[in-house]
Amino acid sequence: MFENLSVKLDKAVRNLKGQGRITEINVATTIKEIRRALIDADVNYKVAKSVTETIREKAMGQEVLIAVSPGQLLTKIVSEELATLMGGTKSDINLEGNPAVILIAGLQGSGKTTFSGKLAHLFKKQSKQVLLAACDVYRPAAIDQLKVLGEQVGVEVFAQPEINDPLKIAENALDYAKTHNKKILIVDTAGRLSVDEQMMTEIAHLKESLNPSETLFVVDSMTGQDAVNTAKAFNDRLDFDGVVLTKLDGDTRGGAALTIRSVVEKPIKFISTGEKMDAIDVFHPDRMAQRILGMGDVVSLVEKAQQVFDEDEAKRLQKKIRKNQFNFDDFLSQLQQVKKMGNIKDLVGMIPGMGKAIKDVDIDDDSFKPIEAIIRSMTPLERANPDVLNGSRKKRIANGSGTSIQEVNNLLKQFAGMRKMMKTMNKMSGSKRGMVNPFG
Repeated sequence: MFENLSVKLDKAVRNLKGQGRITEINVATTIKEIRRALIDADVNYKVAKSVTETIREKAMGQEVLIAVSPGQLLTKIVSEELATLMGGTKSDINLEGNPAVILIAGLQGSGKTTFSGKLAHLFKKQSKQVLLAACDVYRPAAIDQLKVLGEQVGVEVFAQPEINDPLKIAENALDYAKTHNKKILIVDTAGRLSVDEQMMTEIAHLKESLNPSETLFVVDSMTGQDAVNTAKAFNDRLDFDGVVLTKLDGDTRGGAALTIRSVVEKPIKFISTGEKMDAIDVFHPDRMAQRILGMGDVVSLVEKAQQVFDEDEAKRLQKKIRKNQFNFDDFLSQLQQVKKMGNIKDLVGMIPGMGKAIKDVDIDDDSFKPIEAIIRSMTPLERANPDVLNGSRKKRIANGSGTSIQEVNNLLKQFAGMRKMMKTMNKMSGSKRGMVNPFG
């Protein structure tokens, strides 16, 4: 996401790299390029003009420290202004009420139902009791879709397909949630292909009746500036609490994410990428700005790792590594954990400097499949003791995994190199532990 914008902003800031100081002339050229990059990314012209004017004023008003180049200083200013444009700081979701009711609104095809499932999954991981309510009575198979998603994430779905009144279903779902001790009720509503009076009246009545603690407007970020216009129309009528941007992994220019906050004056609360139920993130404006500028997002990467890596498992592996006993079973286990963290290309993009490096590289989530197939084709003895693998064993593994002997050899070589590195690190840490203090 934001790949084209990232490239153009990097090119604009590069104009100042190598410059000894900031001047009216070199800043003017750079600001012009930044404004053009924002407009190309589908950012509203007035918003782009206002932001770049603020960047210019701040750049001209700051002294360049000896340790900081003009390019670095401008990158910092641009990062701060992009973060401010997108809301400044993250906005928490309101879960007051018993149960807390979250009303989901948006146009048809924006990803409301999928997001409802993802949000339920997120709360369930936080050990909260959640109920999903299927209130889209118009779209064929909408109720069935929500039931499938609910089953996937282990969350109960309240549905009454025999009733055609979404208001009645929502009220019944609320009663059910109260009597069954559900702490959060997520109400998935109907959308239309475009904004119309019937839909607006229906969602307004739902909000009035349910008195939700949170009303979220789900918008397809791939629709660009149209998404901003739709959000404004909904907000004028509904006065929602926050925005959810979906499909940020698609071929989007990013203008909606950058503009929507300033137009509707409501925070972006979540972003959603892909179809997997864990592909949902709380929106952090400062982190998103850093990613757009190729500065990475190490904090989010660490948070994702903390969510999937088990502390006891980490200790067990640490002990095995210390004894030089790390084997293919352990390696396979770690691969599974990494896959749970989300889209591989997104994860690599969170590493500072890597976003630009992998821009044109196709990193498929199935990249690990050949490796997994090779390891799974090994016997328990071979996984624990790779040294026993001779020519005939390698041939059998290649045939069993649908790979070549060369691929098997490459994996064995990489694994041997990794174990060697672990062994070296162990020796280094061991020698430090075993050092005698001569000063007693």
